[in-house]
Amino acid sequence: MVLAKKAGSKLPKRKEEFLYRGRKVSDLAKLSIEELVVLLPARQRRSIKRGLFRENKKLLAGLKNKDSVRTHIRNMVIMPDIVGKNLEIYNGKSFEKVEVMPEMIGHYFGEFALTRGRVQHGAAGVGATRSSKYVPLK
Repeated sequence: MVLAKKAGSKLPKRKEEFLYRGRKVSDLAKLSIEELVVLLPARQRRSIKRGLFRENKKLLAGLKNKDSVRTHIRNMVIMPDIVGKNLEIYNGKSFEKVEVMPEMIGHYFGEFALTRGRVQHGAAGVGATRSSKYVPLK
């Protein structure tokens, strides 16, 4: 896959159409779930073969009618028919906006709405270390 960097943009622009395991996204959308499962990685294949939960089926039905959906479901596998939709995935505190791209096929929703934030440490407090014992307090 050859990527060309577009000036002033954050994401690289793709020259060719995205292929998932040698198939175009439009071709993948035409496949039945049984045919698609064969192409997915083992973990996702197993979860789909065991059957989707009622909430997952309800979410898929809602995505067919709408372009944007809010959901708490993090264990849903991204299917080709979800590509191009806007999702708001709950991370335990707030809803993270995610636009589903072709590269996300076969991944879980939860991978794109991280539950833990980045840690930003401040300065050590007074008495936190031996050296801070001698810091004058104003």
